[in-house]
Amino acid sequence: MSEPNPYHFEDLGDFGRAALKADCEKCFGLCCVSLPFAASSDFAMDKQAGEPCRHLQSDFRCGIHNSLRQKGFRGCTVYDCFGAGQKVSQFTYSGIDWRQAPETAKQMFEVFPVMRQLHELLAYLSEALSHADAHLIHEELRTQLHETQRLTELPPKEILKLDIPAHRAEVNLLLLKTSELVREEARRRYKGPSSRKNLKGRGADLIGAKLKGADLKFQSFRGAYLIAADLRDADLRITDLIGADFRDADIRGADLSGSLFLTQFQINAAKGNAATKIPAALERPFHWT
Repeated sequence: MSEPNPYHFEDLGDFGRAALKADCEKCFGLCCVSLPFAASSDFAMDKQAGEPCRHLQSDFRCGIHNSLRQKGFRGCTVYDCFGAGQKVSQFTYSGIDWRQAPETAKQMFEVFPVMRQLHELLAYLSEALSHADAHLIHEELRTQLHETQRLTELPPKEILKLDIPAHRAEVNLLLLKTSELVREEARRRYKGPSSRKNLKGRGADLIGAKLKGADLKFQSFRGAYLIAADLRDADLRITDLIGADFRDADIRGADLSGSLFLTQFQINAAKGNAATKIPAALERPFHWT
């Protein structure tokens, strides 16, 4: 029996997530070249898109990986590509890097951010399919997962022609339905006291909000700005967090174990500790206290 293609999501099963986790050992340092950044609290210098970071080594590893935060590159420790880096490097370009074939460099650096968006959608669709309470739309979710997977396997020129906003809008409709179904069913089954906070969190400006110990179960914070919000000891189980901005949000002691559509990128950007509960599919950031 032939080995499954590790870059083909369907080979892992509809609920598999291994192909959607970054594997820097199999990537050509694409996030260190493709993406631009500006000198700020997150980056110690300016860098243009397509320009290799000065810390990128010949083996595509970071020369200051173990001291990124200390040297002013906090943004690098937050970023997550959802496995797009190794997909572009090993599948789209068949393991031939941009130094070996410099004529592919510009195109490869443009394909990478598109692939990253597609892999993010795959991660969301995979999670949606894992929720039994969304069984009524599982067939539609699976169809979209397979279609998104197909798009990731197109040739580079075709990937660059994709209308990603339109595709994202189609997927988002299903993710929204998933959220509503899961939260409504969880709310129906819940036997505890009602939440004392009923925030209109979807897309809300909650920058610096004081929500310590708040009961935020079953709510939607889709696209909310939670930058530097105090969410210590808050209950965010079965809460929709898709697209919420968690930069510097204090989630020490918070329970996000059953939250919906929370990503590694969001977790990495927040301030947590050993008491913070996160979904099993995510990893606890090394920089948490």
